[in-house]
Amino acid sequence: DTRVRGWFLLDSYLPTFFLTGAYLLCIWLGNKFMKNRPPFSLRPHLIVYNLGITLLSFYMLIELILATWEGGYNLQCQNLHSAGEADIRVAKVLWWYYFSKVIEFMDTIFFVLRKKSSQITFLHVYHHATMFNIWWCVLNWIPCGQSFFGPTLNSFIHVLMYSYYGLSVIPSMRKYLWWKKYLTQAQLIQFLLTIVHTLSAAVKPCGFPFGCLMFQSSYMATLVILFINFYIKTYRKAPSRTAVKETPATTEVKNGFHKDYFAAANGLQNNKKAQ
Repeated sequence: DTRVRGWFLLDSYLPTFFLTGAYLLCIWLGNKFMKNRPPFSLRPHLIVYNLGITLLSFYMLIELILATWEGGYNLQCQNLHSAGEADIRVAKVLWWYYFSKVIEFMDTIFFVLRKKSSQITFLHVYHHATMFNIWWCVLNWIPCGQSFFGPTLNSFIHVLMYSYYGLSVIPSMRKYLWWKKYLTQAQLIQFLLTIVHTLSAAVKPCGFPFGCLMFQSSYMATLVILFINFYIKTYRKAPSRTAVKETPATTEVKNGFHKDYFAAANGLQNNKKAQ
């Protein structure tokens, strides 16, 4: 899309590719480096980081709502060129959404430094690595129009999710964090709504590329499957009596919530981030 030419990181795929490779390499080398070393606490860093992502997500949420309202976006299906300056405004917010995905690589780096290797699951790494690359493609070919919906929902979820993470680092706040299960449910609802919204443009088209709609629906379906599996493991599968007796409580609940919950960060998020 000529409207995004010259924007940071977009003119060539190589920076996105190499940053993703560096992310995966840091996981591998970081785990080796930390193997015989004590874990870092990083409490102040986590508070600042989670607060920063929360504020960025809130900015993107509000700006996307205002930009699409200004452009008179059609919720059912919106093409790429009819809203004029509002399309540019949406594209600028979506660039920040793309860039936030490389910032969120730090979710995993913090796990490595804190020796939370059990939380670096396939779902976690798959979601983080693919979202950054997918959104490079989105910004280059479909940077506005129908692309606004998923990031709007995901920014809302991330406001809740990263504020939860930030609060969970503070011991005195953990007793108030009763809503983690509902946060996971909200992430699943987010994915399903995004699929419905995407397919609505295929059923009643408005000029938005059909292939992009099919790819997005397929990708979101993989997240639904993985998150349902995570949800069943976390909330539906009752532990056996033997497991309860033999497993210390600290191995099941860390920093205020179940260890598997971290694996779904960023929903879409994380689901930890459609998102």
